Amino acid sequence: MTDLSPIPFVDLKAQFSAYRTAIEEGIQAVLEHGGFIMGPEVKQLEASLSEFCGVKHTISCSSGTDALLMIMMAEGIGPGDAVFVPAFTFTATAEAILLLGASPVFVDVESDSFNIDVADLERQLATVTSAGGLKPRGILAVDLFGQPANYPALNILAESHGLKVWSDAAQSFGGALGNKSVGSLARATATSFFPAKPLGCYGDGGAVFTDDDELAEKMRSIRAHGKGTAKYDIVRIGLNARLDTIQAAVLLAKLPHFSDEIAAREAVAKRYDEGLSNIVAVPSRAPEAQSAWAQYTIKLPAERRDKVSAALKSDGIPTAVYYPRSMHLQSAYREYGAGENSMPVSERLSTEVLSLPMHPFLSNDECDRIIAALVSVGNG
Repeated sequence: MTDLSPIPFVDLKAQFSAYRTAIEEGIQAVLEHGGFIMGPEVKQLEASLSEFCGVKHTISCSSGTDALLMIMMAEGIGPGDAVFVPAFTFTATAEAILLLGASPVFVDVESDSFNIDVADLERQLATVTSAGGLKPRGILAVDLFGQPANYPALNILAESHGLKVWSDAAQSFGGALGNKSVGSLARATATSFFPAKPLGCYGDGGAVFTDDDELAEKMRSIRAHGKGTAKYDIVRIGLNARLDTIQAAVLLAKLPHFSDEIAAREAVAKRYDEGLSNIVAVPSRAPEAQSAWAQYTIKLPAERRDKVSAALKSDGIPTAVYYPRSMHLQSAYREYGAGENSMPVSERLSTEVLSLPMHPFLSNDECDRIIAALVSVGNG
């Protein structure tokens, strides 16, 4: 009999079962000492994360969106400034820029990597520069689905134009480019600890990584209402963006297993590659890049995607579409884009991408069942 029991898209229950003792002990310790805001686990987590990705400073915070906002605030981004962002991403990337009154400039992405297209970035930069009115300030790259963007090329371009490079690594923490870990590839890197992310807590959470001492000091101030040397010494406009101590305890319990989980995700990705490469367009792998595999995203002809998704669902296999509409076509951002057909790759990808179940507890049998279902649909 064919097994039609549902396969989890992300299996947080299996992860909790594996690490239950450490997680419960960590939470219980917080309940007992009562330091629910900026308790000792927060400082311990920040030190551990800095060691993990090889940076001087980790500034934990309340979400990945607040991590982006903290970077922009610390860099003084505001009205009249232009920040270049990919058009194919989640809303938080552009949202943080607009919340400060600055202008996102959308850039198309590469069809294979899903990440920002450096050639189109150069074109958009030239357009903004020649038009005047906005001052180009920086590039906010996104490591979509877990694979780092082309930071060497981005850093070269930025340096030649006096720009800064920041990273939205909400999906890529745990990945690497060459011998450098995500978190150390840009001037400042934001990540998210949303539960479904590669390293997730049990609520909202995030962090910023940087080697810049001054930037780190500003962000620590910003996350606590802009305080200076004392609680009521307010030296700048800030946020209420601290990471809860209980969430820090959850992350501390998971972090020792994180490298093994990334390896398990890589094994799942390779099994998918082997079984699907002749059926669909599987994710590309940039040279020297290690993806964190937040998502395993295939591409299908637009006219077949919904049929394939429905067929997999009927077999107990969930899928997801990230993202069904590019940022420049979202109603909230239309005035900052050039409308339909202005970002052709991003617009096409929105009709083609389909993400399959991906997590470190996905068994070989489950992978093979997903592969077989896709092969069956492809032959049907």
